[in-house]
Amino acid sequence: MDDMSKISQPNGSDGLHSDPSAALPGRMALFEHLSGSAAEREGGGDMLIPFAFEETLCRDVGAGLAPPSVHLWSHPGGVALGLRDSRLPFAGQAMQSLEARGIRAAVRHSGGAAVPLDQGVVNVSLILPKSRGTLDFHRDFRLLASLIAEAAGFSHPSAAAQILAGEVKGSYCPGDYDLSIGGRKFCGIAQRRQSHAYFVHAFVVVGGSGQERGELVRRFYEEAAQGAEGLDYPKVQPEIIGALGELGGPDSAAVFADGIRRAVTARGTELVKAADQAEETGYRLGYGDPRVLEAAKMLRERYAQ
Repeated sequence: MDDMSKISQPNGSDGLHSDPSAALPGRMALFEHLSGSAAEREGGGDMLIPFAFEETLCRDVGAGLAPPSVHLWSHPGGVALGLRDSRLPFAGQAMQSLEARGIRAAVRHSGGAAVPLDQGVVNVSLILPKSRGTLDFHRDFRLLASLIAEAAGFSHPSAAAQILAGEVKGSYCPGDYDLSIGGRKFCGIAQRRQSHAYFVHAFVVVGGSGQERGELVRRFYEEAAQGAEGLDYPKVQPEIIGALGELGGPDSAAVFADGIRRAVTARGTELVKAADQAEETGYRLGYGDPRVLEAAKMLRERYAQ
């Protein structure tokens, strides 16, 4: 969408909170793999592990083996490419350049274009079973967008009140549900569907420099395209990207992640930690699970250069 629209804040009055179709399940499992945690280190720095984890968890949610879930994660450092990015004429060379600089590069299977991942970027995913009838992906995007605004609002209400939704031209991975403050994007939202479940996912730039991340992606595209005409890829303007901390919001991944937990529970949803879920039902899933490792291998082989 070209027009920007205001996202609801806690106790907001724009109708999102009162929309029953946008309600969260009454009980959700909470899986966390934030940078530096033992759970995150289990992935060994492989950037495809978080995506493989969510792919596996989504299948289990669809099969009724796992409850609806929230996944909070980050990665020490890398660039996750979209499928279109991988088809640019010199994408392989550009990915090798990133790797040579110590920046992991991989092609993800969910929608969107290139996004940088590091410990200052918090990824938020809602993994939900499909209900009968037609999926309203706009509803789910609005739901996650409002949760993100609410999460920021618990610690920084004045900044959260300025959050707008709508495509931010010149940003990396542009989309209708970009979230921005003062014209600078700090979040993008995408969705991935399976037969019986789906997940809606957001990357949220919390700490550090948004412009530096924008420059990283701009340089990737510059090398991957090398001036070829007629190619469809984001023309990134680094100054368009901002981090929440630069825009008056929380600058700590831990503070923002806590805000997400609070935003979910404030809607009446009981969040059950993964360890407690395992104790209660026997369902366990981690980054080192053989099924997750196999899914990561399949993703790498399917989308490898």
